[in-house]
Amino acid sequence: MSVLSRDEILKSLASGEIKITPGYEEKSIGAASIDLTLSNEFRVFKKRDNNDTIIVSESINYQDFSDFSLLKEGERFILEPGHMCLGITEETIELSPKLCGLLEGRSRFARMGLFVHISAGFMNPGIKNRQVLEIFNASSNRLELVPGTKICQFVFMELKGTAVYHGRFENNKL
Repeated sequence: MSVLSRDEILKSLASGEIKITPGYEEKSIGAASIDLTLSNEFRVFKKRDNNDTIIVSESINYQDFSDFSLLKEGERFILEPGHMCLGITEETIELSPKLCGLLEGRSRFARMGLFVHISAGFMNPGIKNRQVLEIFNASSNRLELVPGTKICQFVFMELKGTAVYHGRFENNKL
């Protein structure tokens, strides 16, 4: 596998091997990634009784343990220290069967203690979805998340051979 450079990302966008909707600004494309935007949609995990246990198994559904929140224009999301929420990108990424990717944080936010994904950063070939963000505040301060912020970056990689993802999260939604 090889990581696509800025020039290769631009070529892949022009050829349709990568599609980004509703579009992108060229200044969002870095040396080897593109910055993605935080939307105004969040999922907040419900406070549970200390004696409650969540069974982690293949059948678990995060929606059963969280509430959906849609912020109005100008509103911001406060993330308390040691807490997590789910967010989602504004952009939909569509990849050809010969490309896959990695979702990564941006160092300016990581240095403030903000994780944008906890462990699920790999994006399969052939996806067409918005990227769900597992956002965690590792700092000792409250962090204010601002919709419209370029909060993460997507790294594109060329796959040896081709494949298409057909799984549980094929059409990511919060």
